Amino acid sequence: MTGNDERDTKLAEKPTLLERLSAFLTREPEDREELLHLLHGSFERKLLDADALSIIEGALQVSEMTVRDIMIPRAQMDVVSIEDEPVGFIPFVLETRHSRFPVIGENKDDVIGILLAKELLNYYANPESFNLRDTLRPAVFVPESKRLNVLLRDFRANRNHIAIVVDEYGGVSGLITIEDVLEQIVGDIEDEYDFDETEDNIIPEANGRYRVKAQTEIADFNEALGADFGDQEHATVGGLVLKGFKRLPKRGESTTIGNFRFKVIRADSRRIYTVQVEKLTPIPDEGPEPGGA
Repeated sequence: MTGNDERDTKLAEKPTLLERLSAFLTREPEDREELLHLLHGSFERKLLDADALSIIEGALQVSEMTVRDIMIPRAQMDVVSIEDEPVGFIPFVLETRHSRFPVIGENKDDVIGILLAKELLNYYANPESFNLRDTLRPAVFVPESKRLNVLLRDFRANRNHIAIVVDEYGGVSGLITIEDVLEQIVGDIEDEYDFDETEDNIIPEANGRYRVKAQTEIADFNEALGADFGDQEHATVGGLVLKGFKRLPKRGESTTIGNFRFKVIRADSRRIYTVQVEKLTPIPDEGPEPGGA
């Protein structure tokens, strides 16, 4: 047998990645914990890489989560009123930078439809003939108790990207997007408004606001915005914000720390990525009470 023949024989006998993984998982796991143990074992044996393991874990987690767990609460929904003229709400659309907006009637329980931001190009093309109601897409309503894996399947089948969440009494309790669900599986999804890794950590925006990466060091934040936060307990802006919330916040939530308001722009179930920072006007000191020293 030649050297080439021996090498070909060895390659033929070497099991493929799928065969090795199948062999390792031959014994059927009895519960979710045992399955995770087997998956971590396959990772340690280099049958799975870290990304694949993370995605599988995310998919398993999604199958046990409901819409209620990750929805954007009603109070934090960015909406457009059907009574408003485009010239009035377009600045709001530009500021929030969403691609889809619920359009409401009297209140947030009265969702009439969904406005796609790109439809506003028709307004600029012909303002006279633009009719907001005619541009709306039908709103999809889902219960809080719906499982995320089922919702994802519905999103894909119906080509929807957003759904309005309702409670047991039919009232609107929030909204959820396909991106929110996918991020539970693959981690945070960046869009065209997210930071590029090469950009600065702190970027000025309109109205005196700043877009700040959570990984920004406190010392750099203090220098750029004239703050005086200490860095003994937390070295980054993300740590500072987490302390302010005392929990992992969701996208759109805000908190005030010192003389600054922090609004979470990007976050997933694991960590904060980006915040919008606004420096508040300090309340003037009214001086001592009458008769005081």
